[in-house]
Amino acid sequence: MTVQLQQVGVQYWFRVLLTALFCISSVWFGIHQSYGWLGVSLCLLVLSILWQIRLYRLHTKQVLFMIDALENNDNTFHFTEENGTPESKEINRALNRVGHILYSVKAETAQQEKYYELILDFVSTGLVVLNDNGAVYQKNKEALRILGLNVFTHIRQLSQVDAQLMEKIENCRPGDKLQVIFHNERGTINLSIRVSEINVRKEHLRILALNDINTELDEKEIDSWIRLTRVLTHEIMNSVTPITSLCDTLLSISANKDEEINHGLQTISTTGKGLLAFVESYRQFTRIPTPEPSLFYVKAFIERMVELACHQHPCEHIRFHTEITPADLIVYADENLISQVVINLLKNAIQAIGNQPDGRIELKASCNDMEEIWIEIKNNGPEIPAEIAEHIFIPFFTTKEGGSGIGLSISRQIMRLSGGSLTLLREKETTFILKFK
Repeated sequence: MTVQLQQVGVQYWFRVLLTALFCISSVWFGIHQSYGWLGVSLCLLVLSILWQIRLYRLHTKQVLFMIDALENNDNTFHFTEENGTPESKEINRALNRVGHILYSVKAETAQQEKYYELILDFVSTGLVVLNDNGAVYQKNKEALRILGLNVFTHIRQLSQVDAQLMEKIENCRPGDKLQVIFHNERGTINLSIRVSEINVRKEHLRILALNDINTELDEKEIDSWIRLTRVLTHEIMNSVTPITSLCDTLLSISANKDEEINHGLQTISTTGKGLLAFVESYRQFTRIPTPEPSLFYVKAFIERMVELACHQHPCEHIRFHTEITPADLIVYADENLISQVVINLLKNAIQAIGNQPDGRIELKASCNDMEEIWIEIKNNGPEIPAEIAEHIFIPFFTTKEGGSGIGLSISRQIMRLSGGSLTLLREKETTFILKFK
């Protein structure tokens, strides 16, 4: 390679010296008024200059052609290395090598970019990179999923999601840690945002790490309720059981003696036993068995749940509509435990509709792009008020007369133990979503 470059350099300097020689000779012949030789010298000088210009244009054209080919991802270009002067051959060989190296570097860079994009798309954290103008420099699939957007090119598109979210992200600074709550078709999103910065090609960029922490918050809340329930039930059972036992003993001793005392003891015993039964129902919340998952068809499962709900609760005035896509949709979960969840939701839907003449309950199941299976249960009964919707999954919270307030709590705990989730959507019609990952 070095020898070849030296040869090209020698040829180049030979042409330069030859042109300079013709120029000097023309001046010398002009001074000595040798007009015949002056004409010959000038002709040779012009030819030498034209030769230099031709070679310059040829090489420039080749370089431009190579650059255009690289810009158009055309790696088929090739300059002939067989014809032409030795200098042209060497230059063509050099251009071919340079073109091959540049194309290899460009191809490798593109491959690395795809590789990094694939890695980003597999990350469970949403990532968004913004420039100072609010344009989206990069984002991954998880960010689009969390934000509920199909296309995200500028920060102002977040106004479609939530105005407060857009404002907070627009004003965030590197090092900030934010928490934003907003609602979309997937329910309530509790979003944690961490901000950092980087400079790329003299451009300042902000990197946003987005995490939906609903699951973590729900798990902590449920764990807290479970611990509290265990403590309360233990203390109440230990305190009330001896009282009811003692009352029963006193009743047997004082039988047929004092009617007023017997009546009081009977009241204490009945109340105590009722309290024990009440506490025992809450112990179900802390005694959900470990799921034993298996594969089962959603269509057959849903049809069986509808039939069972209709048998348990009078609902002749309610129309049921089921839609399973695809028809052979399969889910991997504990069928017995999930049936408790669905039956409870159907019972609540039937009770919510009540005597409404045009009652309708819809059950839909599908698989989304994230390969998550959704079962949607919707009814057209009265809408759940916002102030109540915030508390429906809290254990012991109920608006029903005589209700225990643990049905939805147990249902959500079952879904959590099954690796899924149970959420209420903020829509005009009450809609619960069972999501299996």
